[in-house]
Amino acid sequence: MQKFNEKVNFIWKIAELLRGPYKPEKYGDVILPMAVLRRFDCLLEPTKDEVVKKAKSTDIEKILNNTAGYDFSNKSRFGFNNLINDPDNIKANFETYLQGFSANIREIMENFEFEKEVRKLDDNNLLFLVVKEFNQIDLHPEIVSNQEMGYIFEELIRRFSENAEAGDHYTPREVIELMTNVIFNNLEDELTKKGSIFTIGDFAAGTGGMLSVATNYIKEMNPDAQVEVFGQELNPQSYAICKSDILIKGQKSKNIVQGNSFTQDGHRNLNMRFALMNPPFGVDWKKDKDFIKKEVKELGFDGRFGAGTPRTSDGSLLFLQHMLSKMNTDEKGSRMAIIFNGSPLFTGDAGSGESEIRRWILENDLLEGIIALPTDLFYNTGIATYIWILTNRKNDNILNGPVRKGKIQLVDATSFFHKMRKSLGSKRNEISKADIKEITRIYGAFEENEYSKIFDNKDFGYLKVTIERPLQLNFKISEDRIENIYGENAFSKLYDEEKVKDLVLKKEKKTIKKKELTKLEKLNEGKRLQDNIINTLKENISDKVYKNREEFKRVLEDILGEYSLKKSLFKAVLMGLSERDEDADYCYKGKKKEADTNLRDTETIPLSIDVEEYYVDTTKHIKKEKKNILEYVDREVSPHVKEFWIDHKKTKIGYEIPFTRYFYKYEELRSFKEIMGEIEELEKEIQVEIKKVLG
Repeated sequence: MQKFNEKVNFIWKIAELLRGPYKPEKYGDVILPMAVLRRFDCLLEPTKDEVVKKAKSTDIEKILNNTAGYDFSNKSRFGFNNLINDPDNIKANFETYLQGFSANIREIMENFEFEKEVRKLDDNNLLFLVVKEFNQIDLHPEIVSNQEMGYIFEELIRRFSENAEAGDHYTPREVIELMTNVIFNNLEDELTKKGSIFTIGDFAAGTGGMLSVATNYIKEMNPDAQVEVFGQELNPQSYAICKSDILIKGQKSKNIVQGNSFTQDGHRNLNMRFALMNPPFGVDWKKDKDFIKKEVKELGFDGRFGAGTPRTSDGSLLFLQHMLSKMNTDEKGSRMAIIFNGSPLFTGDAGSGESEIRRWILENDLLEGIIALPTDLFYNTGIATYIWILTNRKNDNILNGPVRKGKIQLVDATSFFHKMRKSLGSKRNEISKADIKEITRIYGAFEENEYSKIFDNKDFGYLKVTIERPLQLNFKISEDRIENIYGENAFSKLYDEEKVKDLVLKKEKKTIKKKELTKLEKLNEGKRLQDNIINTLKENISDKVYKNREEFKRVLEDILGEYSLKKSLFKAVLMGLSERDEDADYCYKGKKKEADTNLRDTETIPLSIDVEEYYVDTTKHIKKEKKNILEYVDREVSPHVKEFWIDHKKTKIGYEIPFTRYFYKYEELRSFKEIMGEIEELEKEIQVEIKKVLG
């Protein structure tokens, strides 16, 4: 530990050289890539001469890498130890050194945009000083193992990321530790088994923190375990840091890919035993819409997004489906965790993309639990966040622990935090080791208590049932009702006064186009028709009120028959002259009563039957719920509404998880007397202060 702290503090101290030309939050742009280069420099030093010699006869990277003994190499004659021998040419020599690396390291440096930093360092006479300082730290493998170097690099990432800007790509370490504790909970036998191989994925990897913490967790339990990590990241610098971290630890860097997870699946057809993700909250996927819709249309459930697509303003549930597409289908299956804000819990009505995705997840029994985290945990936001835990192999055998099949556990961990002495961006709270241990215990115990609630999958499902009421109208040709006709769209759009003024002006200036001239003539015709209809109706004003629509239609047809009105226009006039009337006759469409859209209502009815199998078409499930629907409507609607019917064609199944409702604690309102007492005290204090001011 002392050696670890010494190395970290030494490197951290080098950052102080950058003060002035660099803002503190930008120190990492230099120090992180330099730490990577120094480590690689130390690794390659023993074979340096041999690689340089071999490079004179071949440019084949695979041969040079084999000579170096790593998945990378450097064929230049430079290293940190001789770069400092020529201060006057440090920039040119250092750039030659960078270009000497194999393609995979050059790609990392390109994503760091490190050549730009090299120029800036040189312009400020800092390049030589930084190289010289890094040359003093010994990162040779016999001094610092891969695991130790990994810890050093992780600590540097953490320190440089703990500010509001960098925090966009960084999940607080204690949150990741909680996630790993939960997904690895009760897996001791598997994790400690000799010769075990584990795969871990993160498809919004950021700087790789989740992959690192999960790997460390397994390695601490089983040092001999083989852990393969797979990651994808869009942000170039975060990707460079993540890939560097993997290389530093001696793992396969090719498993870390750059790109948009939605449109460039970097791990197509690969499945993972474990996965952890913290995708960006509320990410807009409008630019990816065509690609995703095409995949849905062509592949359906054979692709990643068969369950549905959410609104384009929030891609959270797309990330979730992408992650779930990587689940193993073997006996062990997969365990996965993902961080969301509150939106994926409830956004979207029954039948919407969001609700359909939740339905697919719950009806396939993939959601094991959700943990509500304290607010103000993240560096870039203080909003409420949740960990979703998912698996396709819920335990159904009591001998193996709590039986979770068909169940979902909600854990309220919002009170498990400690205030930080100093805020970091939006981060004001942190979860302690003891908090993590207790939250993990509560989740693992799978028992009902103050912090834990257990539900059946169906408890989050509901039927959205449409209740229709008959349309009842009376009709009258009167001054005020004639005015109402102007409010009907089909009538009002016959004439647009502002548009006519604009076109007349163009006509006077002789700039009007042929199409516009035709439009002007049409609008003027519309005005004439409007005037004719209104004038004719005014000539037929009467006190008579018609209670039957068909009777009044015949009267109106006789009055306006000479104008041969289109159906839509005739209907607009008819509706303008109408008024809702509970004593009027019902309006019919054919032999069926016509529904009054203004009186249309919906009822949300909880599901009564467990859904044992997921179907895209919900007709079968809805039929099973028919008795439940009728009983509910008879109980809740019939006593209050005289005439109604259910439009069964509109019935939909929806799913939402109103998390906070289940943990709501009623706080009794203070008495009027208590509040008035406080007000009186405040008034007295104010009077005292006023007297002081006025002397």
